[in-house]
Amino acid sequence: MSPLKITTRDAATGPVLKLFGELDYANVAELRAVLDELSLQPGQCLVLDMSGLEFCDSSGITALIAARSSAQAVQADVALAAVPPHTLRVLRIVGLDQIFTIHPDDASGART
Repeated sequence: MSPLKITTRDAATGPVLKLFGELDYANVAELRAVLDELSLQPGQCLVLDMSGLEFCDSSGITALIAARSSAQAVQADVALAAVPPHTLRVLRIVGLDQIFTIHPDDASGART
């Protein structure tokens, strides 16, 4: 079990959160706390760089959906970048690839 680590940086389009480890029931509150601290502005795009993500369960998926809902409430957006194949497969199975913008890597998702 790998703990969740989150790093944050600013890009021209908005904040970028890079996730490392496991996003699951045991540590999803950590992501929610970081997301709650963000103040997205209208037109910004929060990028979640998932290149370091090892595992994501249904609690993690729920947190992604909640992040998108919060962003939309302030007329912002959320994009996923560098989603690992195993997580991308789950997103496709449940149809979330249709509601999230998914970039192949962080460079295409967040311009610095």
